[in-house]
Amino acid sequence: MKTAAFALRNTKELVRDRLNLVFGIGFPIVLLLLLSLIQSNVPVELFAIGQLAPGIAVFGLSFISLFSGFLIAKDRTSSFMLRLLTSPLTARGFLAGYTLPLLPLAVAQMCVCFGAALLLGLSFNANILLAILVLLPAALLYIGIGLLCGTLFTDKQVGGVCGALLTNLSAWLSGTWFDTKLVGGMFQRIADLLPFSHAVNAGRYALAGEFSRILPDLGWVIGYAVVVFGIAVAVFHHRMRSGNV
Repeated sequence: MKTAAFALRNTKELVRDRLNLVFGIGFPIVLLLLLSLIQSNVPVELFAIGQLAPGIAVFGLSFISLFSGFLIAKDRTSSFMLRLLTSPLTARGFLAGYTLPLLPLAVAQMCVCFGAALLLGLSFNANILLAILVLLPAALLYIGIGLLCGTLFTDKQVGGVCGALLTNLSAWLSGTWFDTKLVGGMFQRIADLLPFSHAVNAGRYALAGEFSRILPDLGWVIGYAVVVFGIAVAVFHHRMRSGNV
């Protein structure tokens, strides 16, 4: 009940920030429209909608990371967090309270993205729902990254790490715009080690109905999500005990 009450408070905080919500959900859609327009005017298949939609859905999750980082960082830099520390909530309870309202937001963002893709020519079938389900671990990963950054940095620093660094990593190392094999070398090896391209690949395989190819990539994403959330809980717990949250 305590975690649910805290999650409800965080939901209200997210809803109040309408401008960032509109931008976070709308900007990936603008990219989807722009790249689809480019595709319609070139003779070769650069941005097929079935390949592009899962990539844009994953890229859009980087804004969810920014929301989660801002939410916890703003609380840390205000007297609100000091009052919260007098409550019986544990570190897990705190982070669960931040995560619960962000996960539906991530799902809504993915639904809007795939809905826009349907209007741009994506065929409707049950694999769209599977793709959204497969991308849920990626949503948790991005939320976890935001919570970790929000625990470590101020709200201004979160803007640089999650708003600039993470979005660029998601854009260039995910294979959303181009196959990383075209670059090869160290660039491809780094992309293969990070979870972003694996999240995009898992979403694409789910959408294409290539079910046997989903799990290897999905396993990478789940592994990263578990590790990142574990680190976030440990860091938050340490700061709670030291009184330096």
